[in-house]
Amino acid sequence: MPVSQELLEILVCPETKQRVAPAADEIIRQVNTRIEAGDLRNRGGDAVGKAISEGLLREDGKVLYIVDDGIPVMLVEESIELS
Repeated sequence: MPVSQELLEILVCPETKQRVAPAADEIIRQVNTRIEAGDLRNRGGDAVGKAISEGLLREDGKVLYIVDDGIPVMLVEESIELS
């Protein structure tokens, strides 16, 4: 279930206050490849154990917030650093 446009208009990164937008399919594929390999950790240091189907990318392209069952998880420690 995609995040509604109304919600996207008000969501920002809690750390930098940058806007977020739906991540491209290629980014989701790359993240899932790292999850399958067992080498992806969130910013809190915990291993990310389950594949994701949707995420919100911070405006600078450096951080991904997972969307779990249509609900954005906008917690810094749960986000994934991409660069």
